[in-house]
Amino acid sequence: MPLWKLPKTELPPSSFLRQCFIRVSKRSVACIVVLTITVLLAIGVSSFQRPETGVQATQAQSPEPGSVLGPEKAEPRYPIGGYFIAASSRDSTNIKKLTDIKASGGDTVITFGTLLQPATLESLPDDCEIDGKNCARAAAGSVSVDRYFTFLDGSNWAASALQCPRDRKVSNNGQSYSVLVLPKVGTGCSSSNGKYDVVVVGGASSSAVDPSRSLALAATKLGMKFFAGMPAPIKSAELPYLPDVSYQGTLALFTERFLTYQAKTNDLPGLAGFYHHTEMPLTDSPAFDSVLALYSTQNSAIHRILPTRQAVVSPFIDARVGTGISPDKASKGIRRIAQTSGGLVLNIAIQDGMGTGKGGAFHSREANSAVDPQAATIVGDGTWGSKYLAPNKDYFSAAAVGISGTGAVLWANLEGMAPATKWNGCADSRRGQTTKARLDRQLQQMSAARKVVSFMWDSYFTCKGTGTPLKEQIESGLGTPIITDTALLPETGQLEILGFNLRGSTASLKWTTTDGSVHKKQVRASTRDSAYGAQHGMNPQLEMITVNIGASSLASPMNYSVQVINAWEVKSTEFHSQIR
Repeated sequence: MPLWKLPKTELPPSSFLRQCFIRVSKRSVACIVVLTITVLLAIGVSSFQRPETGVQATQAQSPEPGSVLGPEKAEPRYPIGGYFIAASSRDSTNIKKLTDIKASGGDTVITFGTLLQPATLESLPDDCEIDGKNCARAAAGSVSVDRYFTFLDGSNWAASALQCPRDRKVSNNGQSYSVLVLPKVGTGCSSSNGKYDVVVVGGASSSAVDPSRSLALAATKLGMKFFAGMPAPIKSAELPYLPDVSYQGTLALFTERFLTYQAKTNDLPGLAGFYHHTEMPLTDSPAFDSVLALYSTQNSAIHRILPTRQAVVSPFIDARVGTGISPDKASKGIRRIAQTSGGLVLNIAIQDGMGTGKGGAFHSREANSAVDPQAATIVGDGTWGSKYLAPNKDYFSAAAVGISGTGAVLWANLEGMAPATKWNGCADSRRGQTTKARLDRQLQQMSAARKVVSFMWDSYFTCKGTGTPLKEQIESGLGTPIITDTALLPETGQLEILGFNLRGSTASLKWTTTDGSVHKKQVRASTRDSAYGAQHGMNPQLEMITVNIGASSLASPMNYSVQVINAWEVKSTEFHSQIR
């Protein structure tokens, strides 16, 4: 279990503290950091506290209905709580999409931003004209123009977007544009050096609705949260993994205008905040300082103009052996990202790399097992341990340590697609459709995250080209139990299981003794803490159950595996762990 919560008061030792190094790769420093702090502060540390009451090492009897586990009316929910989506300019499409997502257990949607794209007079949209003249040149009039840009987000910006005398609204040939004339130096309407930049915005049908407002209205109606994409720069021509900083001043000023417009026209309860389109790996490398500077600038602007809104950023794990991005570097990297918040609540949703082949959802004891066929298409044949520095769980554990005390919130971005093969094609995407079984394995690695969102609803969860769409698989499997951590104490016969949808569970424990004999035991849970996640600053859907397995041949060291069948009679994916 990831250890990141440092209690303010002394707590009893936990079995998870004793088993820290079992689940976390040798390369991960998450546990080392916490244990070091524990020694220095002389306090007990664990995010998974065992009950303080004693437990007899005897076979557990099935509890009387309601006597231990207690009654509960809540329906099961699959742990993915939100999705990246494509916005539509049709209200009916957006409300249908959000309704489907809510039926799949989601309460959050996120859209990507639009590029503020450098342009020339000749490359501007042909139908953006004022009195037969190029709209940008006509709006600028006699002033000197330094650069031209487009921000073609497919929306029909309202007249409230026009803040300065030279700004113009254009409707021509059924298309709508807003032309903004921005000072090259200064933040108002006049440039102190006499030079200006011109941005052509929109590009939608004159009768179209604003996709962002439409989504915010739909989210408000359904009680959901919508994060709108922020304006983003193009990539650097020299270093394509970094943003082009040649017009960062123009981008900063346009960001202000964008957010001011959102505050005027889109200040609805469903608008929860904004998403940073520009990405970076989860690393502490100074090579990405320009990305951090962009986050800082835009976060400060969001907090100043819409102070109640949050932001989401999604750095990605790259655990491939050749990259050198270890869990230690990831821990330091997420702290640097968290420090760009500018006073707002910053949700850092780590991409797990399972769709791109950059990360591995495997258990430590599976390090010598072959990578799955999807990952092999990118990293090649071999074992998980030979292809990846550490399991994804180690990165999330390290990130939880790194983010601690910053005020930022750890999310997970589960890549809801798979590397493409000839068997899993999905539309024209270079990524393919994944399986729910693979999603379940990915979720086993994410207990450290407060919330799980997924890329991407369109079209990986809706694709019908390879069988049953993922969204239908999820809707029919909302009650799937997901085990994220276990702790087994041979001396007491107590097994603790952390996970999702564990209500009414019966656990199946399997282990092999030193003589090669395989042993199995099946016991119903004796206690369940349905509020465990909420009480420990983790995903509020996480539950903890305790199973009394009684006297057995279990001993240290030993590998074991656990499965559960819950109240909805659904069996979990097998969870592998170790005693040492």
